[in-house]
This record gives sequence, C-alpha cells and structure tokens, in this order.
Amino acid sequence: MSMSKGSKMLQYINYRMRVTIQDGRQLADKFMAFDCHMNLVLGDCEEFRNFPQPKPTSTVAVAGPTTATNPDSRRSLGLVLLRGEGVVSMTVEGPPPPDDSRARRPPRLRPLRLRHRPCRGPRNPHRPPRPGLAWPLWPRPSVALAGLAPA
Repeated sequence: MSMSKGSKMLQYINYRMRVTIQDGRQLADKFMAFDCHMNLVLGDCEEFRNFPQPKPTSTVAVAGPTTATNPDSRRSLGLVLLRGEGVVSMTVEGPPPPDDSRARRPPRLRPLRLRHRPCRGPRNPHRPPRPGLAWPLWPRPSVALAGLAPA
C-alpha cells in the first residue's frame, strides 16, 4: 500500500534528517520532498565522509591524545536531489524549526477611502456615444417609444 508509506514519510517533511548512501557518505539537513522512487530533496545539505585513519608505520607509542581530524570530512552542498536507488538508511536528527509565520503580524491596513467620480459616459440616450464607446446594451430603447411605428 503506497498510501501508508507516503503518510509515514510525509510526517517527516521539514525535519532535520541524516541519510546514508551506498558509498558510505552521509548527507544531513532539511528533508524537503520525496517521490515514489524514494528520490529525496534535501535543503542546505552537508556531506559527511568517514575516512579510514592511517595506520602508524612505527611501533613507537606517541604520548598524548592522537585525534586526527581531516578537514575534507565535512562539506556544504546546498540543495541536493538524491537518487532513491542509492539510499541505504534515513534517521531523524531533529524536529522541524519553529514556524515564524505565526509570529509575524500582517501589515496594518488602513480603510479604503472612495471618492465620488462622475460618470463620463453618454447620459442622453438620443445622442450618439463618443468615439470608442458603444451604446449600452440594456435597456434598449423601444421602436415605439422613438415615435416610429413598425411597418
């Protein structure tokens, strides 16, 4: 049933998610969209890569902590469309950010003041209209009222 899958995935829209793909990389940030093929759209995405630590060549122990951090292990990608075929797992990192639209007030509107504008159309039904204007369609003057009797 695709509806149950869709409803389960829809509840995580706008959540901060971490997606693991087949080559071991992890992509994390705002989960924006998905489709039936499990293609994913992640916004403001960051890529995390786990590089294997180099093995020491000598057997001499070095005193102190040895934490080697690789600067290439994290990089910013931006908006990412991820093919569903490569997705291995998805985990939730955090809830969506609070919505700011409720906190903002709409601009205060002043009442609209209408001024009387005189009608510029023809007022005399027996006078032809100005060029570019047509006769009014309703009410039509009757032939009998104009003084002409039907033949």
